[in-house]
Amino acid sequence: MTEFADLILRSGRTAVEFALFILLPIMIVMLTLMRLLEAKGVLDRIVAWLTPLLLPLGIPGLGVFALLQVLFVSFAAPLATLTMMDKGGLSQRHIAATLALVFTAAQANVTFPMSAVGLDGAATLLISALAAVVAAAVTYHVFTRGLPDEPEPPEPKPKHHTAADTKGVLAVINRAGGEAFGIAIGALPLLLLSLLLVNILRDTGAIALLEALAAPLFGWLDLPSSVTLPIVTKAIAGGTAMMGVANDMLQQGAMSATDLNRVAGLIIHPFDIAGIAVLVSAGPRVAAVLRPAIYGALVAITLRAVVHLTLW
Repeated sequence: MTEFADLILRSGRTAVEFALFILLPIMIVMLTLMRLLEAKGVLDRIVAWLTPLLLPLGIPGLGVFALLQVLFVSFAAPLATLTMMDKGGLSQRHIAATLALVFTAAQANVTFPMSAVGLDGAATLLISALAAVVAAAVTYHVFTRGLPDEPEPPEPKPKHHTAADTKGVLAVINRAGGEAFGIAIGALPLLLLSLLLVNILRDTGAIALLEALAAPLFGWLDLPSSVTLPIVTKAIAGGTAMMGVANDMLQQGAMSATDLNRVAGLIIHPFDIAGIAVLVSAGPRVAAVLRPAIYGALVAITLRAVVHLTLW
């Protein structure tokens, strides 16, 4: 019992330190910047500029906005945008392309905190953005080509808080700070439980067995077998849990920053059990196109993985 209590305290200390001293300050800065750009209309201008370029690839204006949200806010931020697409009458082909795009992009709530511990955040964002466009294009032109073309009404426009004066700016900053605090505190339970589970599996030898089984494959890819753990954690528990595990491994020297960058294309995206469950809750028309969106995301995530393995 004493050993179990020690595992809980050790896992809790690591989770709290990561959530409060790495995740929280970075998310406050990034969310404040993102919300101010929204309030000043900068994001709307970026969307208006990119939409004509990306629409032939199956990405509507709301799809562009969803991409910016996942890259610079969090994986759950596009949920409201997908709901708007579901209810606003956009075609299922455009919805599927946008969903595949969101599944493929690197989520900000993992990319930016991990940049503080060795991830090349700028390269990860750029590679994932390009791969997300590929995911949308493949989904729209290949995996949903059998769906009927639907007449589409004008796209609804997202509503933002305004920051026309100092009071408005302060209100936006306070809201962004509250949102960042909610993300950090909300991540604590999953961080703690995932770290506790990993510590238990490590002490019982289960992790060593998994690593031994995966060693031939990762040896062929010139990766240490220790990356098995964050990959498995990501697939089962999602990006937040993976982030806590990867940070702990980096601190203990079980994984290097180079290893993290080499597997980033495979583990930093919302395409996992938790991410899929959250995003398809946007509406029935979103859930209806899950299968082609998954196909498109798998193609693009494979591309991301190969690029990261090649560059690092």
